[in-house]
Amino acid sequence: MKEEVLKKFGELHGDTQGVNVYFAPGRVNLIGEHTDYNGGHVFPCALTIGTYVAARKRTDRKLTFYSMNFDRLGVVEGSLDDLTPAKEAEWTNYPKGVMWAFAGRGMEMDRGLDIVLYGNIPNGSGLSSSASLEVVTGYVLKDLYGFDVSNVELAKIGQYSENNFNGMNCGIMDQFASAMGKKDNAIFLDTADLSYEYAPLVLNGAKIVVTNSNVKHSLVNSAYNERRSECETALEELQTVVDIKGLGDLTEEQFEAHKGAIKSEVRVKRAKHAVYENQRTIRAVAALKNNDLKLFGELMNASHVSLRDDYAVSCEEIDVLVEEAWKVDGVIGSRITGGGFGGCTVSIVRDEAVDTFKDKVGAAYIERVGKTADFYVVEIGDGPRRL
Repeated sequence: MKEEVLKKFGELHGDTQGVNVYFAPGRVNLIGEHTDYNGGHVFPCALTIGTYVAARKRTDRKLTFYSMNFDRLGVVEGSLDDLTPAKEAEWTNYPKGVMWAFAGRGMEMDRGLDIVLYGNIPNGSGLSSSASLEVVTGYVLKDLYGFDVSNVELAKIGQYSENNFNGMNCGIMDQFASAMGKKDNAIFLDTADLSYEYAPLVLNGAKIVVTNSNVKHSLVNSAYNERRSECETALEELQTVVDIKGLGDLTEEQFEAHKGAIKSEVRVKRAKHAVYENQRTIRAVAALKNNDLKLFGELMNASHVSLRDDYAVSCEEIDVLVEEAWKVDGVIGSRITGGGFGGCTVSIVRDEAVDTFKDKVGAAYIERVGKTADFYVVEIGDGPRRL
């Protein structure tokens, strides 16, 4: 991909002298969904697909953006003197938001930038193309302008810009997974204090298969912010009877003892998911360390049921993919992954069953919902870098 992005840069800007190419990965979350803004644990890993950016500093304060994924939009121009969200070419709001957030931290760009990018994460798939774009932009700024910023800070800046520039109240998981990815490892992250450990993902005789429902999710316009608000209200209600900072502080037993403080049945269900999912994630990582893939898969399945029934972020198409996956011999576990309302499922499938899985689930999906699913057998990759 490096060569293609460079070639396109040369076509648009006349030459490629002094151009650097960067990459940041997308992510898939194995378990721990909608826990990251509730002070709980998550267990994502970085992928080998992501966002490629060719970038070069300019001599003026102009910004130019070009996406090979949205080539019909052509070159989109901007300026360092006007870092405000655009109504058209909305994808540019992700890199612009990161520049805005850097400036807000006293790291102002002295000169503009030409950016050409290509992402090979399917758009709207829930594999964090936006976080990948934010992290790669931060890495470009760090490298080209000499800003002293760690990869953990890049994740925080990406989240801050998405919350405050793009109006999407996401947690830290997606940016952290992209910024801190490590080949062949998942990241066991406590979002309450950002303490983390790498857990080698040794799936003896099994593969991670991501299935794209091809139902695009758009989280800013979806019920994501509503879910977050429901959890915040439930937390405030619980805090009147128990001393906690986040829903992730509670065990299942503590939640059941105190849930009467929550004034709405809907909020009880939302909070229950956050509490139980956090405990599931802790148990799942322990199971993985004990080489108990069977238990890990059972916890993935339970995660999906909770996301479907208590958190209500699944949809018909995703439920069909998961139900059909559960029927296939050799599927260890399967669940929705990402923010929800479309996107992808993640499944752990025995090597010998991968082809059968694709055939059976693919055929059933066409038959039941009339859509075609795409399958990716994914590899776990490293974090952001200059290529």
